Amino acid sequence: MRIDQLLVERGLAASRSQAQRLIAGGVKWQQPDGSWRAIVKNRDEVPDGAALELLDDAESRYVSRGGLKLEGALKATGVLVEGLRCLDVGQSTGGFTDCLLQHGAAEVVGIDVGHAQVHSRISQDERVVCIEGVNARELVPGDERIPEALEGFDLVVGDVSFISLTLVLPGVVHLLKPTGQLLMLVKPQFELQPGQVGKGGIVKDDTHFPFIENRVRTALSELGMQVTAWLDSPIEGGDGNHEFFVQACWPDPAAVAPAREKAREAHEADLAALAYAKANDY
Repeated sequence: MRIDQLLVERGLAASRSQAQRLIAGGVKWQQPDGSWRAIVKNRDEVPDGAALELLDDAESRYVSRGGLKLEGALKATGVLVEGLRCLDVGQSTGGFTDCLLQHGAAEVVGIDVGHAQVHSRISQDERVVCIEGVNARELVPGDERIPEALEGFDLVVGDVSFISLTLVLPGVVHLLKPTGQLLMLVKPQFELQPGQVGKGGIVKDDTHFPFIENRVRTALSELGMQVTAWLDSPIEGGDGNHEFFVQACWPDPAAVAPAREKAREAHEADLAALAYAKANDY
């Protein structure tokens, strides 16, 4: 069997692409005479029952590389996940969710605009709630699609693509508890104009990075949040982009609940007005 297929079949990799990254890090298999032979190519054939050794199995800890990114950000910021109720925005395969679970999260609610992407090991975990077909940009205070949305989350993490993080934040921050923390991945290729992004979606000009940081910081400040950290992602994106994490919190927790209730009431008033206009053909 091809080695990349065998790694997936044995559960050592969540996908062929992850298996291929493990192979690039180094994989050996034990031959019948007991000696070990290094894998050279993804398509190398290995006996189905052969013993395998991963020389660098860091990526195998999580269902996707996203887990390693978040792990590094948690360590750098000192955020302790044990016992927290968390929201994962842009859940995708579930790398961030996997990391949260392995760090002791009590519950993780994951949302994604797509369908059927979450790895079965994650979706079948009783601590996980997967909500598909939800655009984070459309989230509202007390959103009924989110379990116990009014209660809020202790920690909100996220990894969104093909949209600026600044467009997602307004809906997301209203789901954060007054004492909660936000820790979101920032992908530079989605914060710039198309002409500023190179071939393959790569941002090679690092002079754009201060603009991106200021843009995200400003968006959070306008939402009433305080940025407490801006840091490099511990590993590059799968496309080779230099990525970042932003950490933020509410500077005055006591003021959050009244403001949130006011926003919720305003949203409900808007919905009522729209319903009235529709009913009366306005």
